[in-house]
Amino acid sequence: MKNGKKQSQSTSIKEKLNKAKSGAAVKRGHIPFRLNFLFLVIFVLFVALIVRLGNLQIVNSEKWDQQIKAATVTTIKQSTPRGSIYDAKGNLLAGNQANAAITFTRMSSMSADDLLKIATKLNQFIDVPVDDKLTERDLKDFYLADSKHLEAAQKKLSVKEQLLSSSEQYSLMIKNVSKDELNFNEEQQKIATIFTRLNAGQNLKTTFIKNEGVTDEELATVAEHASELAGVSTGTDWSRQVNTTNDALKSIIGTVSTSKQGLPAEEAEDYLKQGYFSNDRVGTSYLEKQYESQLQGTKSEYKVTINNKGSIESTKEISAGSKGNNLKLTIDSAFQEKFDSIVKTNYQQLIDSGAAQYSNGIYAVAMNPKTGAILGISGYYHQANSKEMQQNAIGVFQAAIVPGSAIKAATITTGWDNKVISGNQVMLDQPIYLQGSPAKASIFNPTGSNNRYIDAAKALEISSNSYMIQIALRLLGITYQGGTISIPSISDQTKAYEELRAGFAQYGLGVKTGVDIPNEETGESPAVSSLSETNGDGGKVLDLAFGQFDTYTPLQMVQYISAIANGGSRVEPHFVEGIYNNDANGNLGELKESIATKVLNKIDITSDEMAILKQGLYDVVHGNDPFTTARPLASTKMTVSAKTGTAETSVTTESGQLVELNNHNAVVYGPTDDPEIAVAIMVPKIKQTDTTYPNLVIAKQIMDAYYDMYLAK
Repeated sequence: MKNGKKQSQSTSIKEKLNKAKSGAAVKRGHIPFRLNFLFLVIFVLFVALIVRLGNLQIVNSEKWDQQIKAATVTTIKQSTPRGSIYDAKGNLLAGNQANAAITFTRMSSMSADDLLKIATKLNQFIDVPVDDKLTERDLKDFYLADSKHLEAAQKKLSVKEQLLSSSEQYSLMIKNVSKDELNFNEEQQKIATIFTRLNAGQNLKTTFIKNEGVTDEELATVAEHASELAGVSTGTDWSRQVNTTNDALKSIIGTVSTSKQGLPAEEAEDYLKQGYFSNDRVGTSYLEKQYESQLQGTKSEYKVTINNKGSIESTKEISAGSKGNNLKLTIDSAFQEKFDSIVKTNYQQLIDSGAAQYSNGIYAVAMNPKTGAILGISGYYHQANSKEMQQNAIGVFQAAIVPGSAIKAATITTGWDNKVISGNQVMLDQPIYLQGSPAKASIFNPTGSNNRYIDAAKALEISSNSYMIQIALRLLGITYQGGTISIPSISDQTKAYEELRAGFAQYGLGVKTGVDIPNEETGESPAVSSLSETNGDGGKVLDLAFGQFDTYTPLQMVQYISAIANGGSRVEPHFVEGIYNNDANGNLGELKESIATKVLNKIDITSDEMAILKQGLYDVVHGNDPFTTARPLASTKMTVSAKTGTAETSVTTESGQLVELNNHNAVVYGPTDDPEIAVAIMVPKIKQTDTTYPNLVIAKQIMDAYYDMYLAK
């Protein structure tokens, strides 16, 4: 039994040893496989890395080299001077005044503390007056620019607040700065002014720290200490300078923002999309604004290399840029001076005599009827009972005035267009009696004692209201045969209003003239739906026919008379004759683009009908009828044609007194056979007299002045 047990134990031990050996063999077999697999993976990764490196260094080396350079080389742009504005004879009206300047170019690595140190140092070398527009936020930023103040402000934040982002923390610190901590003396406020200008600078964009009144001593001192003033340098800036002394020209030229004002807030986004900088100077009104894209220069470009410390290593000019294009106006300064003086002198006389006591202005504009070139403008106004005038030339395209009979040629045109009259049709001039209202009649025939048959040309010569009213009645479907009539309700007058206004619009009355200047007004044309039978508005459609309802601007009036003068084309008015390049010295160079005559539409009448209008307007001046309306113009040095307009108006004084007044208007062109000049004059709210006709006096003086300057042999 014992031997059997030993044999059995011996067998068991052998089996265990065999199993151990086989397990070890198995393990030894697994280890090399895993190592080999690991080596294979490592080999594949190395191959991939080598391929990738080869791709980067050989295949795409140029691409990555460009990207590396892009990270260290930056292209920056700088503004150039604005284009100039000249009159029709090439005299400079608006240009640029070069000014010495202290500039600053901000580096990306500069902190607020760095800017504070520069501002403090710079304040020792230049005198920068305290900016009265420094805001409380500006002063708080200046206060926290001091690292000691910033650290103290951070410690005041709660533990929770200190976990916020840096911008959120800074907003809280700004909020926590008290007014007592902003109690700076004058010297500190000067430093704050400089700091604010430094802080407003964009990365690698040059801004102006001081660009007015920089002395030679300041330039020399800053240049001497340039190594102590990172980013600060000396340079040249420019400011817009208007050279003309004529206030009317100054007003239409408009204004340009300063580098401090920069882009107008309401338009900044659009300008930035066009490549402007936030501190760029742009035209903010009238011609400077209208022609901004031409006047703005092409920016100069520089390639700037930045080192690993964020400082400029080198600067290389890529493009010098160029001054903006120049504008040449249609207005001759010499004629403009005479034109403006005539209007101003006559208005002052009206004020001094008391005739213009309640008048709110006087406006005149001259235009070449064939081309639309504006030749002269003038406008003045004064407060009631005041004898002091103020210039208001922009009223030429913004002031809307009741025109009176001056528009009657447009009414006749409307009659022809709608076939309610034909040719030189004859009608009886007679008072029109309307149910429930006073009779409407011509000024020479208020009671019907002077009834007579007249044609269209004669209706213009003697300014017949009755003729125009009968055209309006025919548009309403009524042929007046005398007696008292009732006209349709206002709701049934819409078509007649539309037809009259459409006829007037052919001439530019009540619509945009298309003038090349912003903010043009179109006058007032009350909607038919706004009228009321109970307010006596039922007959306003008849008033519209002889110029006693809608209002128009002087510019619309001169476009209207020009369309007749030139034979039937409504031409677009324009102040600019052409766009010019610069010569070698930056002055007026060669013509780049001429502003061509633009015909907006043709008047929809026949040549025979146009001849009737022209005959009527000629007879307004040269007719022999006792009621010819503008015979004083017959002595004008050139032969002229015209139409006057006297619109009735009134004012109620502070004491409650009703004062009857007239708008004295006129449209004139000449020479009649070959017109070169058309003029519109509007003088609202003049006291009624039998001897005061400022519209005719001014018209004659303007036409004579033009003749003397351009037509006299």
